[in-house]
Amino acid sequence: MQETSKALGLSKDQGGVILRTALRILEKWKATTEQASSVLRVSRSSISRAQQGKGVELDRDQLERASIVLNCHASLRLVFDNPENVYGFMGLENHNEFFNGRKPLEIMAQGDLMPLFEVYKRIDAFCGGGELVYSSSPWDGMK
Repeated sequence: MQETSKALGLSKDQGGVILRTALRILEKWKATTEQASSVLRVSRSSISRAQQGKGVELDRDQLERASIVLNCHASLRLVFDNPENVYGFMGLENHNEFFNGRKPLEIMAQGDLMPLFEVYKRIDAFCGGGELVYSSSPWDGMK
């Protein structure tokens, strides 16, 4: 049985804030409701409750997934200077070794925790001076 946010010392209101924040980021990444549900492993009804400002009890896995989304966002803000790149990167084909032409959001939306974490690790590595390889035109000259 998964530990819930309550067992971890978080109230339902705090769980709702965490979920709402992660959902706002996913929305800015242009994730569909299905993708957001898969990334965060939450039901549509939990998404709806959070969007209505209601409290939501999350389990440890869901909290970890929300944390990964928040950390990806923080890393992207360090890499890029403008919102178009911060929010657009996740929907862009990436030709680095791990991504192999896939979009980071598509990998995250597969639903498994390990690929979600791998995407975060790769994005976070960019903060340390790793090279980003992009698909083409509108994104040439980023940063």
